[in-house]
Amino acid sequence: MTDTKKIMIVGVGGQGTLLASRILGNTVIHEGYDVKLSEVHGMSQRGGSVVTYVKYGQKVYSPIIGKGEADIILAFELLEAYRALPYLKEGGKIIVNTQQINPMPVIIGAAEYPQDIADKIKNKANLIAVDALSLAKQAGNIKAVNVVLIGMLAKSSEIAKDSWIETLRTTVPAKFLDVNLKAFELGYNH
Repeated sequence: MTDTKKIMIVGVGGQGTLLASRILGNTVIHEGYDVKLSEVHGMSQRGGSVVTYVKYGQKVYSPIIGKGEADIILAFELLEAYRALPYLKEGGKIIVNTQQINPMPVIIGAAEYPQDIADKIKNKANLIAVDALSLAKQAGNIKAVNVVLIGMLAKSSEIAKDSWIETLRTTVPAKFLDVNLKAFELGYNH
């Protein structure tokens, strides 16, 4: 790989976006790439937006991804995917969990959750939508949504599946490893 890859991971606090970015970062480091990560937290512990920029390649100087630059957006929630859409480059890909998590304005009745988000995204980007929550349940734990999505990202990457699995083995706590390996496989084979 000669080009620098630019991936944005977006979601809501508590969804496991930070573990997903650590798995991605550790995998590309293991493959010999230079990697830079930058985490941006909005009220993450209260269900607010969480964004992680991940850039990797032969030499990377900054983790920041500007508008129209992301190769891939890995989105843990539909509205977060839509918010991140301006950052996707033309011809880029969005992998999105179809789960909807109401932001605070919707919860308190000050706004409505936007309708037909997937269709709006599909009109502007290469969209891969998945009910990652159902796959995580199938793996044995609803908190494994992040690893389902990492499995989907791995499938579309140039990095060998074995490298991703090895990173899971060294990054995920042992008591959660079996569930996460199942979640990865379900995402990878989706």
